[in-house]
Amino acid sequence: MARSEKRVTRRCEAAVITAYQELREIGTADPQAFNACTTLYRIHHPEASVTEARRLVAEWIDHHIIRQENTMALAGCGCGEDHA
Repeated sequence: MARSEKRVTRRCEAAVITAYQELREIGTADPQAFNACTTLYRIHHPEASVTEARRLVAEWIDHHIIRQENTMALAGCGCGEDHA
């Protein structure tokens, strides 16, 4: 799986995408990688419900890895962290 060269500016989104890519690169199955990334998101955003975290993580993985779209960050967590 090729790593995305795009730069994601929201730290939680970048962390989720990086973690997912690295887990998949070492052979972690998709469901386990997804669950780990959902947990990672909830560590960053403990106020988020499991459902909200799963939805955002799924959208980010689909956008950045599956579709490999060239836009940067998606609408998402709203944590206000836009760090380049």
